[in-house]
Amino acid sequence: MNRDVTLRLLRYFETLGRELNYRRAAERLYISQPALSSAIRQLEGSVGARLFDRDTHSVSLTEVGREWLPHVRSALREVDSALDAAASIVDSARVRIGYLIGTGADLLFQLLDGVDQALPGLTVETTEFDFTDPSAGLASGACDIALLRPPVDVPDLQSVVVAEESWVACLPRTHRLAGRTELRIEELLDEPLVVAPGSAGVWRDYWMASDARGGRPAHVAAEAATYEAETTLIARGVGISFTTSSLRRLYDRPGIRFVPILDRPVSYTCLAWRPDRLSAPAWRLVQHLRDRIPATREHP
Repeated sequence: MNRDVTLRLLRYFETLGRELNYRRAAERLYISQPALSSAIRQLEGSVGARLFDRDTHSVSLTEVGREWLPHVRSALREVDSALDAAASIVDSARVRIGYLIGTGADLLFQLLDGVDQALPGLTVETTEFDFTDPSAGLASGACDIALLRPPVDVPDLQSVVVAEESWVACLPRTHRLAGRTELRIEELLDEPLVVAPGSAGVWRDYWMASDARGGRPAHVAAEAATYEAETTLIARGVGISFTTSSLRRLYDRPGIRFVPILDRPVSYTCLAWRPDRLSAPAWRLVQHLRDRIPATREHP
């Protein structure tokens, strides 16, 4: 038996063992059914035996699964008890929330409204991150929970959608396309771009529309780590950028124009966390915040 089994996998096993239904278990865990199936296969590989029998009509525990489940439940109770004890030792539990610049003003403080009353004794610290770290502190461990815009380079990330936005092009006021009411991405792929720093990784690639280029390199005119720097460069005519529709309201100013891009996928703003790294107070805050999000769903 491979004993390198994570707490997350044990929680997945316990939930599926209780529900005996992949859809319901995945909904309870706020993950997709394929992600749950993959996790169970990983756990079965570590244990060295099948834990569930599954056909088109039903899911049932194998003999190994039935005998092991009470031990897993007992272990999880002990872990939760230990985490709760650790939290109670601290006079004021501290949870660190990071948010990507441009998301906090609109969303974070709405989510945090009333937390003091709902979770007394919890101290919430918020930190704004610029484009050099679009994971908003999750990748480095600087934060426990983050409000961000996927995709980001963070393993084992779980998230729920807080908001959806469309793509817009941010153009200099004098740009030849600035008077248009709508654009398609193909019209913009040869334009000089103002982009995030290289440390942004896949997030930078996403906002360069790399998937639409068919291997063509982007013309990077400048890098900017904040929306202020980005819009200033664009107003000067250095280049254009691709961004979200909320920027029309938050950062509109003389010298730039925002034009909707019709044929790009939805951009999501998500509440995100790394389950294996959450303290008991942080997990309680995640649950509280998740309950405040209408029609909560996992990020696709």
